[in-house]
Amino acid sequence: MSDFTYSRAHSLDEAVALLNEPGVRSRVLAGGTDLINQLRAGDAAFDRIVDVAHVPELRVIETNGCVTVGAAVSHAQIVESEDLRTSAPLLVKACRQIGSVQIRNIATIGGNVVNAAACADTLPALVCLDAEAIIVTGGGEQRVAVSDLVTGVNRTSLPEGGLVRAFTFTPSPGSSRASFQRIGRRQAMAIARLSVAAMGALDDSGAVSFVRVVPGAAFARFRRIRVVEEMLVGRRPAPDLLAGAGSAMADEFLAESGSRWSAPYKRQAIAALTERALAEVLGS
Repeated sequence: MSDFTYSRAHSLDEAVALLNEPGVRSRVLAGGTDLINQLRAGDAAFDRIVDVAHVPELRVIETNGCVTVGAAVSHAQIVESEDLRTSAPLLVKACRQIGSVQIRNIATIGGNVVNAAACADTLPALVCLDAEAIIVTGGGEQRVAVSDLVTGVNRTSLPEGGLVRAFTFTPSPGSSRASFQRIGRRQAMAIARLSVAAMGALDDSGAVSFVRVVPGAAFARFRRIRVVEEMLVGRRPAPDLLAGAGSAMADEFLAESGSRWSAPYKRQAIAALTERALAEVLGS
């Protein structure tokens, strides 16, 4: 490991000031489950760690009107929140599948997003929820869609010295359902090889009134797959329709990723995950 100093921030203003101190390369520490691995591998270089885990503004969970989840909230806190189980069941389902109990107790939603790994489980869920990141810089606050914040694998548009304070989104409609499907090399404590987040609802006639579908570990950027959503809205869910949606997702995946060695397997896998998620969401 390289040499560095450690500072604990006790307020949002103090954290931003430390991150923007001239001549000092600072790195944020919240849970540290990704950062420690990067340090051990020699992939991280900085002069100081800024610990934000105890900043009150980063630890909030609010569900009045809009849902707001602080960036330093752990995955376990999300899973255990009764309010989030009602207002954001998709996010709860995604966090429940992350790592082990020990990892979920420490790892934070902000770290999962900003690390921007292709296998990040909260990213498909947040993009499916049309969530925004609230970013604090020396010049004030700004909001950026999570789908725009993450620009590629391990890449974000987070400004230099910026800090994600929280994520915010509209609560899931009471009539909607949510599904988070994933596959890994084993059943537990494995990163996602592929995942699909979905949410949707039916109208009084039994037709799809709205649906959102976001794959994970599949595309260069996390995004809603509109071609799949558009073929479902206004139609009554049936096995052949959902199978067709799975095939459309697989076609979109192949068009972007090309014919790599894993393509035959992943094409079938992402089609099946999509079909399975939509069956749970649309009640077919």
